[in-house]
Amino acid sequence: MKPQSEMTADRRFSSHKPIAAVLLSILPGLGQLYNRRWIKGILFLVLSFAMLGLLYDFMNIGFWGIYTLGTIPMEDDSRSLLVQGLLSVLVTLFLAVFYVYNLIDAYKDASKLKQGFKFPSVSEGARLTWDRGFPYFMVLPGLFILTFVVIFPLVFMIALAFTNYNMYNSPPAKLLDWVGFENFTVLFTDPSWRSSLISVLSWTIIWTFVSTTLQIAVAMGLAVMVNDARVKFKKLIRTIFILPWAVPSFVTILIFAAMFNDGFGAINRELLAPFGISIPWLSDPTWSRISIIMIQVWLGFPFVFALFSGVLQSVSKDWYEAAEVDGGSRWDKFRHITLPHVMYATAPLLIMQYAGNFNNFNVIYLFNEGGPPVRGQMAGGTDILISWVYKLTFENNNYKMAAVISIIMGVIVAILALLQFRRSRSFREEKMF
Repeated sequence: MKPQSEMTADRRFSSHKPIAAVLLSILPGLGQLYNRRWIKGILFLVLSFAMLGLLYDFMNIGFWGIYTLGTIPMEDDSRSLLVQGLLSVLVTLFLAVFYVYNLIDAYKDASKLKQGFKFPSVSEGARLTWDRGFPYFMVLPGLFILTFVVIFPLVFMIALAFTNYNMYNSPPAKLLDWVGFENFTVLFTDPSWRSSLISVLSWTIIWTFVSTTLQIAVAMGLAVMVNDARVKFKKLIRTIFILPWAVPSFVTILIFAAMFNDGFGAINRELLAPFGISIPWLSDPTWSRISIIMIQVWLGFPFVFALFSGVLQSVSKDWYEAAEVDGGSRWDKFRHITLPHVMYATAPLLIMQYAGNFNNFNVIYLFNEGGPPVRGQMAGGTDILISWVYKLTFENNNYKMAAVISIIMGVIVAILALLQFRRSRSFREEKMF
């Protein structure tokens, strides 16, 4: 038997219509009031009218601005209108989510009332909402910050790739125009742009693979040797190997830039001069690339060495002893015990090393600013995509092409990282839980 109060509620709301609640919720809040959710209905109504009153003019100008990018030079700034337009789009998406939630909420509450469900009191409802929504309340501030600090600048950059924004067409003196995929077409069809892109992209891939693989190989070799039981003073040796990581990278790079200088560098004057050798480290693209790779190996191996050293400490010595009993060689023990355990534990971090070096701006720019110049090429001999984008943006003011290349760069990094993560054992093991 149901309590008398609930039986009364059943008869009172048995004719309650969920469809009517949805139709009333066309104006947010009315459906909640129809469902006797007084506080929620009033809040929805106030929020709706407040947003319409405060955001109408802003969004009206925003949508006009993102469509036209301005009509009067020196008065309309296309950049500001684009920003306002993108913010209007984001706000519209938020309002759309809120509006759909309002309709669904009205329908669910009406259905519960029709079935005789008794809603909790205000205090109980607040407590239940806090308990059930606690994870979302914790995530929402970070999501809000992420949206306007990370996602919004990315969207703005993507939008610039479809405009004619460059040094000769720069607001507010001139207005921007939407040009569609014209910039992408120019990048892949114009001979000078296409040759520069192919050269820079191929060197970026070579730089990423060679420098990262070498620093991992050096770190692996040193970590295995130091971890050998016959090596004494392990703590001192590990401290020495980690020292390059302790020194700020920009200081190290500037010191190496001076040491590799063609004229007064210590490498040419002190090390190679007695043999009658003088290498054009900074003036020849090939030697510049070799020197940059060596610098990156020096800068990058300490972190990977520390990572591998920590993992090797957790590998049981019993496995090595069992391998010796079975007649396994040093190579067999390394191949079947050391390497699988190290790679399983560190694969995601090693993948991030490749992704980080793909966008490693510091080494390239601080060493020789992406030089030396190459005849017939819009980028320097050691420029990678990120340094080329920097030059196009801050030196050439060619924002549209910088945005196009940034999009290509982001897509490449995302695809490669996703493929490598999906192939790593640690990622597959995580998906099982």
